[in-house]
Amino acid sequence: MDPRAFIKLSVSALGVRVPLASKPARTGVHSSTSPFFCEVRLPGYPVQTTPVPLVSPTSPPPDRGIAANFYLDESALDKLLSPTSCFKSSFPCLEVLVYTGRQGTRCGVKEGKLMGTFSLPVSSQWMEGKPIQLHSGWTGIGKGNSTDGKPGAELHLVIKVEADPRYIFQFDGETVASPQIVQIQGKITQPLFSCKFSRDRLSRSSGAGKWSGPLGGHDHKERKERKGWLIMIHDLSGSPVAAASMVTPFVPSAGSDRVSRSNPGAWLILRPDSTSGDSWEPWGRLEAWKERGSKGGLGLRFQLVAENGGGGTANVGGALVSETVISSHSGGEFSIDTARFRPATPSPARTPVQSPRSSGDCNFINVGLPASGGFVMSCTTRGERQSSSGRPLVQLAMRHITCAEDAAVFMALAAAVDLSIDACQPFSRKLRKELS
Repeated sequence: MDPRAFIKLSVSALGVRVPLASKPARTGVHSSTSPFFCEVRLPGYPVQTTPVPLVSPTSPPPDRGIAANFYLDESALDKLLSPTSCFKSSFPCLEVLVYTGRQGTRCGVKEGKLMGTFSLPVSSQWMEGKPIQLHSGWTGIGKGNSTDGKPGAELHLVIKVEADPRYIFQFDGETVASPQIVQIQGKITQPLFSCKFSRDRLSRSSGAGKWSGPLGGHDHKERKERKGWLIMIHDLSGSPVAAASMVTPFVPSAGSDRVSRSNPGAWLILRPDSTSGDSWEPWGRLEAWKERGSKGGLGLRFQLVAENGGGGTANVGGALVSETVISSHSGGEFSIDTARFRPATPSPARTPVQSPRSSGDCNFINVGLPASGGFVMSCTTRGERQSSSGRPLVQLAMRHITCAEDAAVFMALAAAVDLSIDACQPFSRKLRKELS
């Protein structure tokens, strides 16, 4: 499998120090340890906002915690540097804007007072693939640094760019149509997996966390629940290499026709048992529901399953790695990025489990959250009324994939995300015939 070149532009180790005679403006209410926040901006990308701690003038520089990550391929960088770019600045820059006060808006007006800005020009050299430290250390911001000679506020930050290649896959049709899954390599597409959807289900056999093969189908009528959906991922030889099984039915909440956040439906993402080719072991659990309100977005929560926490049970010892809400009307993107998503309660690391054809390297597949953090995967999602355009596009960070089997579990996860759009549709609405 040949990856596509991507780079990761990271901003980390943020901190602000001010002269002893100065105090941050008290605009709104803020923490005494983090009276500042910053917006990290790159043209054409969503603004990333994060608190910035106040550092004592006598203290060492802040730690290396990641504040923002941006991912670019060659076409994205070329667009930034193009002279015909629609961006306002002739010289596009990475900008870090530091504010003092409370983060957020009131009546549509941003709260907080701009304290200063740090800018770094975008360069074509970023795509060379070499790790480059673009900036490291303190820099003056705001007033008092150039006009009157008096010391002013300073911002500490570390900016790096490094290679972060990805594998790109796409479902060659709707998930319910059991399509092939192809890898995209430039203008070339190469089949790598096939996806099989059915109304069967995988059932748990004896032994904690082990699952037997598919049972026979069932012809129950959909009344007030949607259950028993199954997705099997096969390699080119026809061997099953991953699966997604609907283990918790999607049912409407009391007095409603929608699946609620308090009682979500769930999929178990499975891979072949490393000790037996006839059974499965759980790898992750995806929960889905419909948010409240007239626009009711699709809520998704994904967690890795602990070694002894399978069977569709709650996340006991596993790791919550993604939670998001996607527009039900226009669709969006589901992603796993450990630098951007920080659960309120960190989960313990998992014991490495070697898959049958994996190298056993320390990656997201085998132990969960990687120490380095960052992008793991993303998949596009369609809107509820866009079934004909439902061809999920999946991107995987190469550093987490050691063999094709590792990629397969993410294909099963992407398929489960796609079908959750249908499973969470209001029960007053009839499903398409492939699902009914």
